Amino acid sequence: MSILTRWEPFYELRQEMGQRRRFQRAMDRLFGRWGIDLPQWSALAVSYPPVNVWENDDFVWAEAELPGLKLSDLEITVTADNQLTLKGTRQQAAPEKVEWHRQERSFGSFERTFQLPVSVDAGKVEARLENGILTIKMAKSPAAKPRRIHVKAE
Repeated sequence: MSILTRWEPFYELRQEMGQRRRFQRAMDRLFGRWGIDLPQWSALAVSYPPVNVWENDDFVWAEAELPGLKLSDLEITVTADNQLTLKGTRQQAAPEKVEWHRQERSFGSFERTFQLPVSVDAGKVEARLENGILTIKMAKSPAAKPRRIHVKAE
């Protein structure tokens, strides 16, 4: 008499994933006691500042959320024709020597560098900080602008 067994190629993987989820829940409970929320998918967490980048026929635009930041604490550079760098420092809003119950807003220095979708003219960049939103307008270099090609017919 032969005994049939069920083939489960992913049994060990499922067991390991179950252990990882239990470990993650235990860590969440431990750190949650101090008001620290650990994201389960920290690799997918958005960097500071959150930024949007888009383009039209003539310009590349970047928009960043920078609440409470002063112009004197911000540095913007465009290099290598298609690289944008935002550098700055966020000052701590609360006084020192306090007991934190929750701290989700970070403070200190930050730097983000983005590869722009096309080459831009570094001499034609405008930046504006209004109501905590930084808007950067960058003119595309002439070579990056779309050109209509006229076709001759015979």
